[in-house]
Amino acid sequence: MKKNISLRSLFTLLVLTAIVWSCKSVAVLPTKEPLAKVDLKLLGKEIDKASTRIKTFRARVKAEYKDGKQQHQLSLNLRMESNKTLWMSASILVPIAKLLITPTRVGFYEKFQKTYYDGDLSFINEQLGTTFSFSDLQNVLLGNPITDMTSVGFDRIDHPQYYVLVPKTENNQFRPTYFFDPNSFRLKEQRFIVPGSSQSLSIKYPKVQKMEGVTLPKEIEISVFDGSNLVQIRLDFIRTDFPKNLTVPFTIPNGYKKLSL
Repeated sequence: MKKNISLRSLFTLLVLTAIVWSCKSVAVLPTKEPLAKVDLKLLGKEIDKASTRIKTFRARVKAEYKDGKQQHQLSLNLRMESNKTLWMSASILVPIAKLLITPTRVGFYEKFQKTYYDGDLSFINEQLGTTFSFSDLQNVLLGNPITDMTSVGFDRIDHPQYYVLVPKTENNQFRPTYFFDPNSFRLKEQRFIVPGSSQSLSIKYPKVQKMEGVTLPKEIEISVFDGSNLVQIRLDFIRTDFPKNLTVPFTIPNGYKKLSL
């Protein structure tokens, strides 16, 4: 009799456990292909955990630029201090330009035409057709989505390879779409469309690299389309490290002409 009661109790426990688990969200685990059903809040948390957070980094970058009419190759020296500074020096055998970005300022000068800009982020956004903040630009370089994946709701678009998410909170300036790898939860592409226009911006991350426990983009592909012209930029990170202290030398030379937007 005791044995029958024990077996009956065990059977009941198993049935109740199955019912409880069937009512719970599907766990978000790394998979080769995206799961058909997934809790988007849990997915957002996994994506946030996979995002890169570092204090400083420095990189040598090979850059390629083409717009259908011309094509250039540059060498870039890139330095970043989190939430403070983005600094870039470009060269073609010799230094030709420098760029300094802070949360409140953009400074730029180039030696060919001897021109400079000293103002706010509108200089960058004018080139990209966006309204990026300093934090957004920082996330783009680190391979992170510019949207906080834990604070907003998302709609999901079915895709055979990636988790494709669109924030429910609409941005009046541009609408982002994110493509995430189901195995690593890393961002593969963030795409922005300007509502009411044919303008678009695509930022892809074909390869990543891992150093000292930190995952960063190895390659970044940027495509800017204004409705008629396509500009493509490819960044290949040749060497990257994480120095404790960074210098960002930037002084606009005398005699340069100010650019007007």
